[in-house]
Amino acid sequence: MPRPVSPKIPPARGSASTTPLILVPCPGVSACMSNEEIGSIVVLLLILIATAHFFGSLFSRLRQPKVIGEIVAGVVLGPTLLGRIAPSFSAAIFSDGTTSGAHVHDVVLGFLYWMGLLLLMFISGSETRRLFGRDDRRQVAWLASMGTVLPFVMALLVVPLFPVQKLMGIANQRNSLILVIGIAVAVTSIPVISRIFYDLKILHTRFARLVLGVAVLEDIVLWAVLAMATALAKSSVLPKNEIFRHLAVTFIFFVVGLALAPRLLRRLHQARWNVLAAASPIGYLVAVLFAYATVAAMLDVSLVFAAFLAGYGVASDRELFADALDSLGRFSFSVFIPVYFVIVGYRLDLWKTFSITVLGIFLVGACAIKLLSVGLGARLAGFRGLDILNLAIATNARGGPGIVLASVAYDAGIVNATAYTTLVLLAVLTSQAAGAWLEYVLRKGWPLFSSDSAPAVEREPAIDVRAAA
Repeated sequence: MPRPVSPKIPPARGSASTTPLILVPCPGVSACMSNEEIGSIVVLLLILIATAHFFGSLFSRLRQPKVIGEIVAGVVLGPTLLGRIAPSFSAAIFSDGTTSGAHVHDVVLGFLYWMGLLLLMFISGSETRRLFGRDDRRQVAWLASMGTVLPFVMALLVVPLFPVQKLMGIANQRNSLILVIGIAVAVTSIPVISRIFYDLKILHTRFARLVLGVAVLEDIVLWAVLAMATALAKSSVLPKNEIFRHLAVTFIFFVVGLALAPRLLRRLHQARWNVLAAASPIGYLVAVLFAYATVAAMLDVSLVFAAFLAGYGVASDRELFADALDSLGRFSFSVFIPVYFVIVGYRLDLWKTFSITVLGIFLVGACAIKLLSVGLGARLAGFRGLDILNLAIATNARGGPGIVLASVAYDAGIVNATAYTTLVLLAVLTSQAAGAWLEYVLRKGWPLFSSDSAPAVEREPAIDVRAAA
């Protein structure tokens, strides 16, 4: 199965590619790049950022998640649309026509892709930490246990009955593929569902608090599972005696990042000798992100999970870095993260990698399992009638995490091009469905919970959603 046409993004650690990206040291920009090459890169950035924000704003006006518009921007620029209508023009956007220019563009796109992904995970980690609360523990526990664990386990039992080898990537790791599909079935998007709540002016409600509380627990558990899946994907290139060590290192890194590192970081934040934190809080946050990524690279652990844990760690002292996190989030969601989603869309070649049969099976199966599982959890938590349906549809939105899951699994060689396309479309369609349903409920004047009165319309920024793309 052909891989989707895309910029030559450097493969993630754990990818089956064995060709390293070698950058020649450059003492000065002018010594390595001509004015034409620099100009072509500037034009490339202009096009990517402008189209991302244009389509993002367009979809926001249509009451759709902004992230979907950014992905559509990549689809328009890529082989699916512009590449079909004007292939030479589409290719010219991502290369100046020379071999050296193509290499420079590949390096720049790779940098933007990974910076966007790392910053997205960093900010998601910091937001995840903030959403923990002590209210509604019983309901959150039922919804999370039944709505996350049950669909994940059901997927693990059902998926092996299908010919999943047709979706297998170059790593040729069946167990990793099954784990990824299980995550895709169970995951709920914090950023996208938060943005939907914000746009509908219900972010301050008990309904939003319950859904986001469930999404927090899901993210932590499922990112840990994905870390294991990417580690297993290396089993085809690692000696057998190294596989267990690599899994153990990945697990320890994740546990330390969740339990021990936040406490150590809190002491580091407040240390008198920590000049950087006082002089440049934003620079300090970026330094923490890079430090986590450096340690992860040395241990051969996925940088994606390192970025998530870095954000989770710095949020342990949120009050100290509130302004810095907000500023970093605004800049990231203005430049790097939209470009990341544009490249995600660009990598989709719907003419070659789209399968209506595979998408139909995933969409029907994943949604049915998720909706039934969350419905059962909501019933056990004491909800009835429309309350259950509202909770089930809201938690069925996969959004950003579903897209990141597809990117990470594809870069690691766990899934092939068809599976990548399917997982991205699954995330997009379920997010659209959640937003449309909740808007319909509010437009009808129905309460989100039967015990509540009609939902309030004033905005109350109980949760910062600048990180909600």
